[in-house]
Amino acid sequence: MNGNPSSRNSNVIDSDWIDDFLFAGQPTDICLRLPDPVDRGTLHRLVTEAQTRLAAAGLRRGGAVALRLPPSLAYVVNLLASWRSGAQAILLDHRLTDHEVERALARLTPQVVVAPVRTGGAALRVFVDVTEGVTPYADRPAVSGHAVVQLSSGSTGPSKVIGRTAEDLVAEVRRYTQIDGVALPGERLILLPSMVHVLGLVGGLLYGLHAGVELVPPQRLSGEAVLAAIGAADSPATVLGVPFHIGLLAATRLDRPLPMFTRMTTGGELVSAGQVRAFTDRFGVPLGNMYGMTEVGVIGTDLHGQHRPAIAPAPGIEVRDVDGELRVSCPASPYLGSTDPSRWSAGWLHTRDAGTVDRDSGLVTVRGRLDSQVSVGGMKVDLTEVEATVAELPGVAAAVVVWDDGITAYVQSVEPLAEETLDQQLAERLAGYKRPRTLRLLDQLPRTTTGKLVRSVDALRTAATS
Repeated sequence: MNGNPSSRNSNVIDSDWIDDFLFAGQPTDICLRLPDPVDRGTLHRLVTEAQTRLAAAGLRRGGAVALRLPPSLAYVVNLLASWRSGAQAILLDHRLTDHEVERALARLTPQVVVAPVRTGGAALRVFVDVTEGVTPYADRPAVSGHAVVQLSSGSTGPSKVIGRTAEDLVAEVRRYTQIDGVALPGERLILLPSMVHVLGLVGGLLYGLHAGVELVPPQRLSGEAVLAAIGAADSPATVLGVPFHIGLLAATRLDRPLPMFTRMTTGGELVSAGQVRAFTDRFGVPLGNMYGMTEVGVIGTDLHGQHRPAIAPAPGIEVRDVDGELRVSCPASPYLGSTDPSRWSAGWLHTRDAGTVDRDSGLVTVRGRLDSQVSVGGMKVDLTEVEATVAELPGVAAAVVVWDDGITAYVQSVEPLAEETLDQQLAERLAGYKRPRTLRLLDQLPRTTTGKLVRSVDALRTAATS
């Protein structure tokens, strides 16, 4: 049984396999630092105790557990306890509204729901102290044979319900072990992304537990706290985050050498050349790039920053371009419910990302969303190019460019900026037909729960008027 994590016809996961794959190593090995150390023996004990609570609330093998918990030790423990109980884990971001959660629960019908009854710790804590409650919900088996069910971040529209099998998660963790530049056993991973989403879940938690990499969430989501976490030990440290975190660190004063800082790796969206320069000038370490999707996990990487903006496909992943769209090998549809052939067909995931694959080197260049091409007066304009140009302007912290009855740029500035100044700077950099017809300055651009910039026109309009 140890070699078979689950069956394709059942979401039951072999608890012995979970122990072998994620709990291997010495019981005294530190796996989490929150900031107090949590060793493997302690984590295993906490998971076993959580299994008892889940069973008492009505969880049975083949059922499902909905986790509505913020990043916390309670989240890690209950996730692993769900799998060791032979159940599906439904991951609900704790920032979802009650309405969103109720809709998800009604569709996915978990046997139990785990949610906080008390949360401690200050605001902006990356990991918080949680006392969880376990509540019965529905006496039904899981709706699918997936080990984990996630909601996509919805940066361009409504969330999708995505399922991944245990085999798929295992394959991705093993894929990470073959990528040059990931944190190695005995090293530390400074974990910034939420473990509800794929980068933090697989690239952080599951890979770290399997590979013997110590996971270290900083105490607060601030540049100073991240640097403090890096410098708290002498062992090599890799920072895992998203582009938002690059800006956070690049704007933080470095008051001491950090020789243990090995690299930073980001995923989630394209990183501008200005962000790369600001980061590498400040810290002098590689800024690695990672491209992936909730549906399949990591797709390609450039962790040494040698091929930017191109990436190399991850081991075992095949990428091709069809009519300017990137498609990724994916044997079965990852979507729950009916399959939209425009999203998945014949073993290929349609990413809806524009890009190319170099026929000689195999390197993949992601060029932004496929729907970023618009026509202005008969001239083709790539909104990704316009957005990158706006984001590079002095004093601009972030920008989103969309088509809203014309090219419209929503801009978050570092310091007070006038529309006239921005327009004049853009006139020097972009042809007239490419320049935004409308500029909207915001204190904060809306972001998804994973830190991606929201590109929904309605959401941006609302943010600009609030």
